[in-house]
Amino acid sequence: MNGIVTKSTGSWYTVFTDGGSIIDCRLKGKFRIKGIKSTNPVAVGDHVNFEFEEGKETGVINEIFDRKNYIIRKSVNLSKQVHIIAANIDIAFLLVTIDNPPTFTGFIDRFLATAEAYNIPVVLLFNKLDIYNDEELEKLAMLDAIYSDIGYACIPISSTKNINIDKVKELMKGKTTMFSGHSGVGKSTLINAIEPSLDLKTAQISKQHKQGMHTTTFAEMFQLSFGGFIIDTPGIKGFGVVDFKPEEITDYFPEFFKLKSKCKFNNCLHINEPKCAIKAALETGEISGSRYNSYLQMVEGDEENYRTDIYS
Repeated sequence: MNGIVTKSTGSWYTVFTDGGSIIDCRLKGKFRIKGIKSTNPVAVGDHVNFEFEEGKETGVINEIFDRKNYIIRKSVNLSKQVHIIAANIDIAFLLVTIDNPPTFTGFIDRFLATAEAYNIPVVLLFNKLDIYNDEELEKLAMLDAIYSDIGYACIPISSTKNINIDKVKELMKGKTTMFSGHSGVGKSTLINAIEPSLDLKTAQISKQHKQGMHTTTFAEMFQLSFGGFIIDTPGIKGFGVVDFKPEEITDYFPEFFKLKSKCKFNNCLHINEPKCAIKAALETGEISGSRYNSYLQMVEGDEENYRTDIYS
């Protein structure tokens, strides 16, 4: 039988079959996907084939069909282990908050670059619009301008006050979408606003650390009443990029990629080289300083110090 993996808890996988049944499945022995050394060979969103175990109501997954795309990260502690967050995604929504907790541009840019590398369209959702003061609203406008100019769709929202939720819902109809972001940015609250029947757990922000408490421990996919699926993911503290060669990173920054052919040298890394079109664009403000800093940190392989604030 065929189906979609809707939940992975490490050793067991929940599969939503083409016939509408929900079956718990496991893997038989060691299962490795060619070319990917990950902690989870099967991810939420994977299309699989399974067969029932003899005399049981559980199944064994024997095939994972080719993925359209997937999003992958490694932990920030320089671990060699990587984790596939989800697969076969039509749109990834990244929830961004100015405060409570703060989302830094280094984190946003790593997420966007990874999504570019794996061909996943991203929409930025600036959440908690209703609680910001004038200074925080200015910061939000600054971020909106940076990413809108590059070409990313940006929507300011409030999950609690129902601001622009209809715009998000419209984008989700009939698609498989993923919600991601730090713990505490309001993923579960937003999903509840979009599909109240799901009634996902929500948690308070830790005032001491301005971080969210984890309410989602595993990625999980839910069917939507208005068509399509949504994947809720655990809060991500850091986003370690996987296997990016320094000379490739320009390709994952759309505004850099557009200009790189104008550099004097074909192998320009846009750091110390003369007649670099990207550094020239940085000086004129065509490329933002925060994006260039994120690029430098990724080229240098700095996985620890990207929590810089563009507003300070």
